[in-house]
Amino acid sequence: MRGSSGKRNPLTQPSPRGGEGKRFGLRSGFEKAPHLYSGPLYAGLTVGILGGSFNPAHAGHRHISLFALKTLGLDRVWWMVSPQNPLKSAAGMASLPERLEEARAVAAHPRIEVTAIETALGTRFTADTLAKLQRRFPKTRFVWLMGADNLRQIPRWMHWTRIFDSVAVAVFARPTYSLGALSGKAAQRYTRRRVSVSGVKGLARRRRPAWAFLRNPLHPASATAIRQARAAGS
Repeated sequence: MRGSSGKRNPLTQPSPRGGEGKRFGLRSGFEKAPHLYSGPLYAGLTVGILGGSFNPAHAGHRHISLFALKTLGLDRVWWMVSPQNPLKSAAGMASLPERLEEARAVAAHPRIEVTAIETALGTRFTADTLAKLQRRFPKTRFVWLMGADNLRQIPRWMHWTRIFDSVAVAVFARPTYSLGALSGKAAQRYTRRRVSVSGVKGLARRRRPAWAFLRNPLHPASATAIRQARAAGS
C-alpha cells in the first residue's frame, strides 16, 4: 500500500507471490500484516507468536520459525515486532519501520507474517498483549514462542504467570542458555505442566498451563553480534 508520498507503508506486508500463496493455501486478505480487524481471516488457525525487538531480525529467527511451523503443526508464525521492549534500552534501537522492513526481508516465507500490532493494541507487556489478542482473535489458537534465554528471565516480566495461564508456550533451545533455563523459576513452577516432545503437535489444544521445551537444531545467529559487526563496519 502506498500513501500520498508514494512510499510503501511499513506497517503493511506485501502479498506472497502467487505460486507460494496457492501452495500454502493462503486466503484473500493475507496480503497485509495481522491487524486489529483481521480476526475472521485467522479463525480456526493455530498461530505461533514470536515476539521481540528484532533489532535486527536474522536467520536464527527464521530458523526457529520454520522449525515451529513443522514441529508444532502451526498454520502461521507471527513475528510481533515490539515498539520498545520494557526490559531493553532504547539506545541503539533502530526505528520501528526499519526493523519491520528488515524483518520482512529476512522472513521471506508466506506463512511467516511480520506485524507491529502491539502499536495498535496500545500494550507494552506481553501478558496484556495476549489478553487483547485473544479478544480480537477469539477463534484463533495461539502459542507463545520464545528462546531458552527468555524462559530463564520471564519471572522478571510483568504478570508473567498470566502468559502461561492464557496460551500454550513453546521454548526453543539456545546455545549456553538451555541448562540454566530448565533449572530456573518458571520451569520449576510449571514442571508438572511440561508436555513431552511426542505431544507437541497438539500443544495449542492442551489445557493451560501447558509448555514444551524443544530440542531444535541450534543456530549461531545473534542480533547483538550483528549490531556490533555493523557498528564496527560503519
